[in-house]
Formats: sequence, C-alpha cells, structure tokens
Amino acid sequence: MPATVLLSALKIPVGLLPVLIFLLALIFLDSYKLVKLKTLFIAILGGAAAAGASYILNSELIGLFHDDFVLYSRYVSPLVEELLKAIVILFFFQAHRIGFLVDGAILGFAAGAGFSLFENIYYLNTTPEANLVVWVIRGFGTAMMHGGTTAIFASVTKALSDRRAWSAWILCLPGLGGAFLLHSAFNHFLLPPLVATAAILAVLPLVAINVFLISEKSTRKWLDVGFDSDVELLGLITSGRLSTTKIGKYLLSLKGKFPGEVVADMLCLLRIHLELSISAKGVLLLKEAGFPVQPEPNIREKFEELTYLEKSVGRTGMRAVGPILHRSRQDLWELHMLG
Repeated sequence: MPATVLLSALKIPVGLLPVLIFLLALIFLDSYKLVKLKTLFIAILGGAAAAGASYILNSELIGLFHDDFVLYSRYVSPLVEELLKAIVILFFFQAHRIGFLVDGAILGFAAGAGFSLFENIYYLNTTPEANLVVWVIRGFGTAMMHGGTTAIFASVTKALSDRRAWSAWILCLPGLGGAFLLHSAFNHFLLPPLVATAAILAVLPLVAINVFLISEKSTRKWLDVGFDSDVELLGLITSGRLSTTKIGKYLLSLKGKFPGEVVADMLCLLRIHLELSISAKGVLLLKEAGFPVQPEPNIREKFEELTYLEKSVGRTGMRAVGPILHRSRQDLWELHMLG
C-alpha cells in the first residue's frame, strides 16, 4: 500500500514539473532577461486558455469525422491546437513584446507549457487510474512537445518577420506548418512512446541552445551597428549639421509639403526617437554585462513628448517621416521595452 500511495503521489510532479523546469532553464540561459515575469505569466495563462478552447472545439469537431479518434488525433487536433497556441504568440507580436529570437522561444515555450499544464491537470482529474509510465510520457513527452512546437512557431515567425520579405499573414505559415508536422508526427506514434519521449528530451535542449546562440549573435550585431549609427545621427542633430546629410535634405524637401512648424516637430520627433533608442540599447548592454539598470528619471516625460509630437505631426506627416524613423518591429519593441 505505501508503494502504491507513493506512485500515485509521483504522478502530479512527473506530469506537471518537467515543462516548468525546462522553462526556468530557458529563462536562466537568456543573457538579457528581457521577458518580464508578468509577460511570462500572460503567456502561460494564454496557453491554458488555448487548451480550454481546444477541448471545446475538438469535442465539437470530432463528430464531423464520424468519431474516428485515430484520424482526428493525427491530423485535425494537431492543427486546431497549434492554431490556438499560435494566436497567443501572435498577440505578443502585435503588442511588440518579442524583440529577439530568444524572446520568441521563451514565450512560445511558456504558452505551450500553459497548454500542457491545463491538459495534464484535466487528465489527472479524469483518469486517476493511469499508471506512472503514462505520466512520464505525458510530462516528459507530450508536455515538452507542446512547448517545443510553439517555441518553434514563435522563433521561425520572428526570424521571417525580421526579414520582412513577405506579407504579414504569410510569415506565420512556415512556423505553423512546422509545428503542425511535428505535432502530427508525435501523434502518429512512429516510435514507441517512451522512445519518442527520450528523443524529445535529447533533441529539444540542442534546438534551444542553437536558438540562443543565433539570437545572441544577431543581438550583438544589431547592438554594435545600431548603437553607433544612432549616436552618430543624434550628434549630427544636436550639432546642427544634419542638413548636410541625406536625412537632413529629405526633411528640407518636406518644407514644400508641410508647414514649417510641422517639419520642426518632425525633427524633434526624430531626436527623441533616437534618444529613446540609444537608451534602450544602453539598457541591453548593461544587462548583458550584468550591471543593475536604473530607470531614467525623465523617461516618462520623453514618452509624453513623443506622443504629443506624433499627434502634432499627424498621420500624413508620420507617413512622410516614416522612412527616416525606421519604425520596424525591432524599433517599436525597443520603445515598449524602455517604457
């Protein structure tokens, strides 16, 4: 009896803890620690909500396939579940909360972890008779698969969005397709369940390490190039030598299309945008070096001024000044991170 009680007690940590431990390891490995705790919890809760929605949808849709569980679990439920988890990640993209590949990997895995936690808690309550081997497979296999596929979707989508070669909705398809194929392959039981679980445990850390290495390299390159160019451009503005540059000549050309005060506001907008961008990059450099980061005392005032100038310039003016603001996803993420 004591052995039976012990095995039953092990089901909960075996089913729930592995995915959380791996998530903590990802956070620990991140040099910049840019994913805030609040954002992480939102991702986990979003994944849990996606699991609840998938349970309802799967219950309704399986009837359309004549309750053929094998067919449905191999091809339909992986698509439904990966789509719902992807929606959670797309929310973070839309809110400009994913700055680098590693941020996407962490938030993607967090959403998948939330999905698997909801799913495993549900199964713990509905199938208490399942033995410990089942929970080893669910905790170390199925749960890690959910986290891994969503992390892959987020990382691939982030990498493609940085290139911006395609329209926005097409950017999601390669990552979603990869996540679906991996999920479907897992549900095909091409390998014995314990072997498949071991394979996931062997491959997933290697994939995560490679994503971190690629992200660190691209972040370093972006910081080195972006910081220098921003400082140089800000120096030209403050010294009054901007008119000798292509950007200065472009601003002068706008005087024939906009009132002089609007063009002046555009110049102020560019200056504040550069100051905030330089501050954001400085925060990253300090975080990487392990130094504590103190908030700038006048950061709120700068954001308030930035908002005022954007309204003053207007939509048409913002379109005109857009080419010199370089408001890419990366730049928008900088401002959100600093704010």
